[in-house]
Amino acid sequence: MRVIGLETSCDETGVAVYDGERGLLAHGLYSQVGLHEDYGGVVPELASRDHVRKTLPLAKQVLREAGLSPGDIDGVAYTAGPGLVGALLVGAALGRALAWALGVPAVAVHHMEGHLLAPMLEDDPPDFPFVALLVSGGHTQLVRVDGVGRYTLLGDTLDDAAGEAFDKTAKLLGLGYPGGPALAQLAEQGIPSRFHFPRPMVNRPGLDFSFSGLKTYALTTLHAQGSDDQTRADIARAFEEAVVETLVIKCRRALVHTGLGRLVVAGGVSANRHLREGLRDMAMEEGAKTYYPRLEFCTDNGAMIAYAGYQRLCMGQAQSLSFSAWPRWSLTQSVPGSV
Repeated sequence: MRVIGLETSCDETGVAVYDGERGLLAHGLYSQVGLHEDYGGVVPELASRDHVRKTLPLAKQVLREAGLSPGDIDGVAYTAGPGLVGALLVGAALGRALAWALGVPAVAVHHMEGHLLAPMLEDDPPDFPFVALLVSGGHTQLVRVDGVGRYTLLGDTLDDAAGEAFDKTAKLLGLGYPGGPALAQLAEQGIPSRFHFPRPMVNRPGLDFSFSGLKTYALTTLHAQGSDDQTRADIARAFEEAVVETLVIKCRRALVHTGLGRLVVAGGVSANRHLREGLRDMAMEEGAKTYYPRLEFCTDNGAMIAYAGYQRLCMGQAQSLSFSAWPRWSLTQSVPGSV
């Protein structure tokens, strides 16, 4: 079965083709960073319009690179949520229309399920069951994964996700968009011991997260210490260390709580070097193994949607002729409108 996947949940247009026998055949990505950087963040209406312009041409390009024609496609997968509703509707409308025109099934994919399953595209994929840390601009979750569609939420963020806190703190420090990578780069120049930020919610039981207080702490420190270049770098370093250590502590708890020895880390923040180092060291101490998607698949991409869609279609799931998008959609809830 060959499945084309469309990802349009936010500010990146991703398309890929996955073959059940040959694996990933081709993928393409168009980033809207240049479109949104003047505004310091994603403008939803501009994002939606750019997806309208880019998705179909990118799909044609990916099919050419895969050496396929539209008639060679056996199924269509599209991100239906969570995300920006206008952006999601572009991919949902195009995906459902393409499937109808080709006479093949279409399946709506949960964006975070795509991230969760992205390491399955690598040469050494994890076996089920495992613990997954999903850490991105909109989500910070710990999930027990017993199989495709068999998810148990262990912990969630109570306010800002880790990636969102990175972006907001970057903006406070006067950094450009996207803020997370810029803050991580600035943190490399910081003095580790100058500031110590709190590790939120690590002194209470449970696996939930809270990062909004770190943003406030960074702002207070900036106002108290001034905004010279070294101070800004030191604040970035302290902030990053606090987020990383908090995530490491909660991942250790999740592994101990579940008794599992495999940890999948996915989502945009999973590309952070210090987070990877911290989780690597923790996993070695716990006798566990960590799994990541390749760096280009840490951020939003079509390959993860094509793969997740392939798995769902193999399970017999498909959407009716109607389509929708769900800007808020729990990973543990079934797809509305399935047939």
